[in-house]
Order: sequence, then structure tokens, then C-alpha cells
Amino acid sequence: MGHEPPPYMRVADDLRRRITAGEWAVGERLPSRAKLAAEYEVGPNVLQRAQERLIVEGVLEGRAGSGTYVREPRQRMRMVRSRHRESRNGSPFRADMHEKGKRGSWDCHTEARVPAPDDIAQRLAINPGDLCVRTAYEFLADGQPVQLSTSWEPMALTDQTPILLPEMGPMAGVGVVERMRSIGVTVDTAVEVPRPGRATREEANLLGINVGELLLRIERTYYDTTGRPVETADVVVPDSRWEVAYEIHITSEP
Repeated sequence: MGHEPPPYMRVADDLRRRITAGEWAVGERLPSRAKLAAEYEVGPNVLQRAQERLIVEGVLEGRAGSGTYVREPRQRMRMVRSRHRESRNGSPFRADMHEKGKRGSWDCHTEARVPAPDDIAQRLAINPGDLCVRTAYEFLADGQPVQLSTSWEPMALTDQTPILLPEMGPMAGVGVVERMRSIGVTVDTAVEVPRPGRATREEANLLGINVGELLLRIERTYYDTTGRPVETADVVVPDSRWEVAYEIHITSEP
């Protein structure tokens, strides 16, 4: 299932690599867009998208009328939530970490036949007590915990299919969107509700932070093309290590 990354991502990856290697210093201006486009043998639009991507990530900054510059490295890593995040072959988290030069991995624990609590039932548009598959994830970057997630899927959707258990079988580890596609369910929308919170003892232990430290909790729900919720998750991000940026795709109407 090797989808080629779009050309602008290939260019962004290479520019990021060159910046990390120190080809341009912090505060230094990048060569003109035309020059870089020629160097990569791509059109100016592709190069512009690549640079915009790195601006969203905080690697570059654009200055009005004078070009694009290498930004001061940030203290906290930036996690970009975007449409593009879901369209990379395989796991979005692993791809996120790869972009930061880190090895992404995760530990997980799945339980089937878990009755849906009231709030989860509401998010999945099922009845409280309907059976779900619940998976608790601990995401690691270079072996250090960076993010937690608890995912719920209605068993009515995946029972009797090879993807019932998210991390088992032929589609293990590829993310919700690809797994659902394999059983003919097309996910086309994700809704995320970010809320600030404080680390519980259990979260603090898992993330290696102090109890009561600031967290961002993201309630994310995936919907298919009919508007039916197919999965919902609570993602927990420690504020001291991550800032979260949302990339919102804007189409200009003709």
C-alpha cells in the first residue's frame, strides 16, 4: 500500500533535513523560491507549499516582503494536527516523529466487549452499555513517553472483521483511517475538541511528569461519509513538551 508522499512533502522533508544539518544558520534567509524550485525540479507552487508546511511546523518563518528565514529552534516540540496528518501511509504518529528525527513507537493494551460509558456512547451515537473495543496507547519518541490515547470503537462496526483488534492482524499499526478503509468504511472527517487539564496520578506516572502538571486533552472523533461516528479517542499531550498547531485547509470558492 505504498502511497508516494505528495511532491511538496518530499521537498519539505529534504529542506527540513538540510536546515537540521546546518546548511543555513538560524536567522539566515533561504535562497529565493525560484532558485529552490529549480534545484528540486518542481514548480513554484510545490515549493511554496513545502515552505508553508515548514512555517506551520515552526522550522521557518516568513517575513513580509523579504523572504523566508530559519527560525530559532523552539523549546517545545510542535505537533501539527492537519488533514495531511491522516493521509500519510501508515501511522500518523510514526510519521510525525520521523519528521522530528525521532523514532516513534507505542505500547498498547486492547480489551474487547467493554460496555460504553455514557459519555463515550454519546460520542459514538450508540446506547450506553453497547459493546466496544477499547485500546489504551502509550506513544513513545526515542523510547520516552510523549503522548497517551484511549480509543473506543463500536463492536457493531468491526465484529466479525479482521480489524476487530486495532493492533492485531493484517492492518495492525496503520491507524484508524486505513483500517476502516479495509472493511469498506470511508472516514472523511475528524472532529477534535482540545481542552486544558491537569495530570492525574496515573497520567503523570505514564508520562514521567508531576501530578497536576498542565496537559492538553484532545477529544477526537472520526466520522464516515454518512456522518456516522466510527471511533472516538481521548488524546493526552503534556503541555511542557508539546505545543499543538492546527493546520486548517482553506479552499477559495471560484
